[in-house]
Amino acid sequence: MKRLYVILFLVIAAAGALGLAIAEHSGYVLIAYKSFRYESSLWATLALLAVLWLVFWGIKALVELVTTSGGVVNPWSRRNRSRRVQVAIEHGQLDLAEGRWASAQRHLHRAAEAERQPLLYYLGAARAANEQGHYEESDNLLERALERQPQAELAIALSHAQLQTDRGDTDGALATLEAMHERHPHNVQTLRQLQRLHQQRGDWSAVIRLLPELRKDKVLPAAELAELERRAWGENLNLAAHREEDGVVGLQSLNRAWQQLSTAQRQESPLVLAYAEQLRQLGAQAEAEEVLRAALKRKYDSHLARLYGLVRGSDPSRQLQTAEGWLKDHPADPSLLLTLGRLCLQSSLWGKARDYLESSLRVQRNPEACAELARLLAQLGDTERSNQLFQEGLGLLDERLLAAPLPVAVRA
Repeated sequence: MKRLYVILFLVIAAAGALGLAIAEHSGYVLIAYKSFRYESSLWATLALLAVLWLVFWGIKALVELVTTSGGVVNPWSRRNRSRRVQVAIEHGQLDLAEGRWASAQRHLHRAAEAERQPLLYYLGAARAANEQGHYEESDNLLERALERQPQAELAIALSHAQLQTDRGDTDGALATLEAMHERHPHNVQTLRQLQRLHQQRGDWSAVIRLLPELRKDKVLPAAELAELERRAWGENLNLAAHREEDGVVGLQSLNRAWQQLSTAQRQESPLVLAYAEQLRQLGAQAEAEEVLRAALKRKYDSHLARLYGLVRGSDPSRQLQTAEGWLKDHPADPSLLLTLGRLCLQSSLWGKARDYLESSLRVQRNPEACAELARLLAQLGDTERSNQLFQEGLGLLDERLLAAPLPVAVRA
């Protein structure tokens, strides 16, 4: 309150001083130019200038107010266009994440046409169109993205290949990726998508051809690459036994594929297992037994030991003796005990077969051991125990079967 009094006092003092100055001397101003002539007192001239200055700033403020309000009200103003684009982006991204494909396509397409860097919005709109089955629209959106941002050719092509894969056009996806691989041979994402596509198509020979590049460009972690390599060569062995190459089929084709492996690979248990299994299925039982025996001599493996009981070597007694030799170091391996039981069955050693199979089941309840022992007991006349083992083995094959309720018996 005191401050207000001080200000009021100063204003009154200034007005008084100004009044005294005007009363003491009014001053004189003369402006003459050609026919124009202006003359007045100094104080009147200063008052006129003050009024003109106020009018000028009033007009300026009014123009700014009209311009600003016009930008808010006018739907075609730059401000409103920018706001609509931002709304379209937000809605489109949310719709895309939540699977509202039609709305996502509409919003993202609108945003892409308005933005200077539209790539991500075109890619999103293309995906939304693809999910709706509008494949031509999807491709057109990607072409439009390429026109607007030609420097993003690789990114657009990789997205196109993924969309082609999603729609089941693996041939088209392969053509797209191979073209990009030729132009960008060391691009990690291109190599990764090629590898996945070859796996999806079951083209394990192509995966094998790609392995050196995957290793050189460090596309996969070392452990994952090693696992992929084992699987690729294993699947290739399985396929080789059933495909024809240059007129060579069956056993010859399988052996050719086996010889393509390095010495170290031919000693890996998963690959030995795949090779021996195909030999067994092709009827080369003796050769499969030799391969398994040599591999197990180098390094014992439970999976190889199990398969050893399913092949018939040229000398059954020697085969049984060899397997019993492994039992000294692996007495609690259920797979080896199962194999010994099977080998005893091949040699008609019923008592030993029963002992081995029961020992296997004591270590681990296994459907194969249940089935083998059930068959043996049925032949020996123990029908009740045989039926129990068959039922147990069936339940072990698929425990979900036991969880399903049985139908209620309907009496006539």
